[in-house]
This record gives sequence, C-alpha cells and structure tokens, in this order.
Amino acid sequence: MKAYNPFLQPEVAAGYELWYEGPGRRADLQEKELLFWMLKGFPNARSILEIGCGTGHFTRWFQEQGLWSVGVDISLPMLMEAKGRGGIAGSVEAEATLLPFPSNSFDLTALITSLEFMEDRLSTLAEAIRVAKRGVLIGVLNQASPLGFWRKLDGKFRLTPYSGAHFFTLKELRAMLEDLMSPKQPEIKWATTLFPIVGGVHRIPWGGFLGVCVRK
Repeated sequence: MKAYNPFLQPEVAAGYELWYEGPGRRADLQEKELLFWMLKGFPNARSILEIGCGTGHFTRWFQEQGLWSVGVDISLPMLMEAKGRGGIAGSVEAEATLLPFPSNSFDLTALITSLEFMEDRLSTLAEAIRVAKRGVLIGVLNQASPLGFWRKLDGKFRLTPYSGAHFFTLKELRAMLEDLMSPKQPEIKWATTLFPIVGGVHRIPWGGFLGVCVRK
C-alpha cells in the first residue's frame, strides 16, 4: 500500500504558499540564505532541476539566482499551482525515482524539503545524482532539531502535512550519499540554520534546517 501523500490534495496545493508568506517567512529567508551559501560552491553552474518542486517556491528562487530552472513533481495540483505562479523554465509531472531526463542533463539537482516525503529515498537520491553533472543540493528538516517537532504540529497542536515526513540526521544523509557514490569518496559539505534563534549559516549539528551538498 502506498503511503498517504497530502500534496496530492488540491486544497493543500492551493494553500501551500501561504505558509511562506505568513508564519514561515522568517524561516524561508534563512533557508534561502543557506541555499545561497550552497550555490556558491558551484560558481559555474547554469542549470538546475528541483525534484519534488511542489508549487515551485524554491524553483522560482533558483531562477532568480540566474539558473535555468526546471521543477519535477508527482503532484499535478502542486504543479498547476507552480505553473500559475510562473517564473520557472518548465515543470514536469514524473516520479522522483524515474526521472525522464538523460544522465548529466542539469548542472545541479536539488531536493529541498522533499526527500522527507519520498517513499524510496535511496532511489530518489540515486536519480538526483545520475541527472546532475556537477552536484546535488539537499535541504531537509533536521531530525536532531526541535524544529522538526514544531513543523509536525500547527499552532493548535493539530497534524500538518509534515506529520508523516521522515526527517534526517547529517549522519544518515552522509551514509546514503557515500554508499551511492562508492567507491568514489564524494566531497560533501554541510551547514544549518539556527531558526528561530538567529540568522546566518552555521555548522551546528542540531540546527533546524540542514543543507548538504555533494560534488560529483
């Protein structure tokens, strides 16, 4: 039986961006600050594929940074929302474990708060590595941080779309990447945000939003 995917629901897609525009605005700015730090490690990158792009929130931001940006998602309602908002090179409905692109199609691939919801996380990462020419950017909620608990409940302690997500530790992500890229020892860099304590990019294992980038 497939796991329940809340992002297939039109009402979730329609209201998804409201979090970034309201209570999540500060977290969003900090997460983008971390993503910008990750992008600086790939100064010659010109294109990016965001896997699990949802409404295209981060895909649009990548486009604003000068990258030719395409989003892929399994949820048609989320992709329709992304299309309505515009600002990206294109969007594709497809499984994350079977991307309809040749190997090395994009300079970078990205998984931003999407790997947590994937059923087959290892195959998803393998596809992200296959399609990327230069590297992979991963942004996840940190299992070692209290932020993960806060995201699973709303202000009235009701379940949220994140309630069924699998949050990661740095150790877990590193092990998966090293296993997939063996025998080569990949160059892995990481950092975190310290939301809601302070802005900036940090290397604190319990930081709320964990960014991991791997160079091929």
